[in-house]
Amino acid sequence: MSLPFKVVLLAGTLCSTAASAHEFSSGAVVIDHPWARVTAASAPVAGAYLTVTNTGSEPDRLLGGSTPIASRIEIHQMTMDDGVARMRLLPDGAEIAPGATIELAPGGMHLMLIGPDRQLFEGDSFKATLEFARSGTIDVEFVIQRTALGGATGDGQHASHKP
Repeated sequence: MSLPFKVVLLAGTLCSTAASAHEFSSGAVVIDHPWARVTAASAPVAGAYLTVTNTGSEPDRLLGGSTPIASRIEIHQMTMDDGVARMRLLPDGAEIAPGATIELAPGGMHLMLIGPDRQLFEGDSFKATLEFARSGTIDVEFVIQRTALGGATGDGQHASHKP
């Protein structure tokens, strides 16, 4: 294996690890791999995704959030109805039961950045603050990528309980 190939391989491994292994927590809430999709230049919204685990003994609720790059962050649910994708705001947010993990993923429940002020390019990132009913606010950093890493499938499986 040539030296330039080894350097490229190592750089790719480091970038992949950095993009897929970022976690944030506060109190009983653990947020894993926040990411957002690449957008078109004039997109009025942007989708963002993550996994939230509640390690505590009381339920918590993700209510939304804020970011300097958009007007606001809302929680939305996408469903299919007779072959038509429908999007709806979840005004009460998303509950995370004690010991449960919810996945906000393409094709289901997700975060919607309303009115982004810039195009989102692969490899960039942005900071945001997520708001929880019990845990308060948690500062996170979203990595911008084309597709999910680490299992976010968008297959409609959005909530699971840990044994």
